Amino acid sequence: MSNKKKYSGMVLNHVSEALEEVLLEEQLTDVGNQSQLVVHNDEVNTFDWVIKCFTEILQHSPEQAEQCSLIIHFKGKAIVKTAPLKELRPLKDGLTDRGLSAVIESCTD
Repeated sequence: MSNKKKYSGMVLNHVSEALEEVLLEEQLTDVGNQSQLVVHNDEVNTFDWVIKCFTEILQHSPEQAEQCSLIIHFKGKAIVKTAPLKELRPLKDGLTDRGLSAVIESCTD
């Protein structure tokens, strides 16, 4: 009986170690596949509206949202968030649902 316990414990340890390796690999892969959420300038949305959208959807501070909106205004576009694609999709959808021009681009090293 004690041999079975030792054996099953060894198997569980091996499975646990293998699972940890897979999870670590997924995390490393996820970090390597970053994308960028880019918002383009338009002639429709006000600064106040863009700032409100950034604070509510992207969880930016009011200062960060204002800075991003100014960059968009003067440069024509700005990267407002960098994260894995799966995190950016709902954020992009939230911004476009509110009338902002947002796209997701892959990061280039």
